[in-house]
Amino acid sequence: MSFTMERSGISDRALALADRVETFVRETVVPFERDPRLGAHGPSEELSKELKALARDAGLMTPHILEDGGHLTQRETAAVLIRSGLSPLGPLACHTCAPDEGNMYLLGKVASPDLKERFLSRMIAGEMRSAFFMTEPAEDGGAGSDPSMMLTTCVPDGNHWVIKGRKTYITGADGAGMGIVMAKAEEGACMFLVDLPHPNVRIERVMNTIDSSMPGGHAVVTIDNLRLPADQMLGDAGEGFRYAQVRLAPARLSHCMRWLGACIRAHEIAVNYTNRRQAFGKPLIDHEGVGFMLAENLMDLKQAELMVYWCADVLDGGARGTVESSMAKVAVSEALMRVADRCLQCMGGQGVTGDTIVEQVFREIRAFRIYDGPTEVHKWSLAKKLKRDWTKAQNP
Repeated sequence: MSFTMERSGISDRALALADRVETFVRETVVPFERDPRLGAHGPSEELSKELKALARDAGLMTPHILEDGGHLTQRETAAVLIRSGLSPLGPLACHTCAPDEGNMYLLGKVASPDLKERFLSRMIAGEMRSAFFMTEPAEDGGAGSDPSMMLTTCVPDGNHWVIKGRKTYITGADGAGMGIVMAKAEEGACMFLVDLPHPNVRIERVMNTIDSSMPGGHAVVTIDNLRLPADQMLGDAGEGFRYAQVRLAPARLSHCMRWLGACIRAHEIAVNYTNRRQAFGKPLIDHEGVGFMLAENLMDLKQAELMVYWCADVLDGGARGTVESSMAKVAVSEALMRVADRCLQCMGGQGVTGDTIVEQVFREIRAFRIYDGPTEVHKWSLAKKLKRDWTKAQNP
């Protein structure tokens, strides 16, 4: 490997688990990267089930969640999820992928014992996928990066709530067994758990997008008078935005972990190619224009890794980590975009083919710069914090 992954400050238990995940992904999952069941809207359900069965047999299903229901620390989780990301299919196989990983974290923190038994236990076992219904179509004037614009409503009706609205970019809705639906009530934002498929949750279409690693793709969904029992509300009425923050910081960071793993692998492929490919009497890597790009990759990969572990330590210290995860999301996604772009450039024509995963990683990282908040929204939020802090300092 041309990049040495961090091992300091991580327990022996977590390191051993991470090593097992890496071996499993490299030896068992990677051969599926050219499987014909990979499509424009992600791996097929058949392929997903096959990969999860292999992970289950290897004892690596949802490896970051322990047998007693506990969770690895964020630093330990980073060691595991980075390695699961060494293949675009690794997070799917090990059930560490989005949106499931973030949804499991949220349910573990907020759900009632009954809801955990009904939904979370099946998710941890890899028996079903989930979806998170928050973003709304721009043409409706609904919520995107600004969730306060939410138009989806929920109205109490006896011991039930009735939910109505439209959602978009809903990852994995097609084929999911459970959904977390955000809607607005008089009390404020609320979250509900719904069994899927449901006749009142209709997929209008699955969009064609630049990325293709997530089963079910990204859907536009109509929620038409969905009637749910009150006990399927997640937590308390009006607390939906606060719960979204509980989910958001770790979920942003998990994205960084997984895609860091993918870019480490893309870098390995580029290093291998440029050492073997000859041009003008010597290997490509001996040409400074190529070798320097790979050297820059090493620096960006290490800086991204350090940012991941720094943010993980902040979350492990008990902080909410919203600001830190914003910084990590921007810094890591932008660094990994540079890495993926250089890998593709170094490999020339081979880089833009589907013969390796480099082309896919490039596409996936480009999408990563947008989802969970585009770079510009995070910078805007950070600038607002700088202004607030300055104003507070001027008026103690």
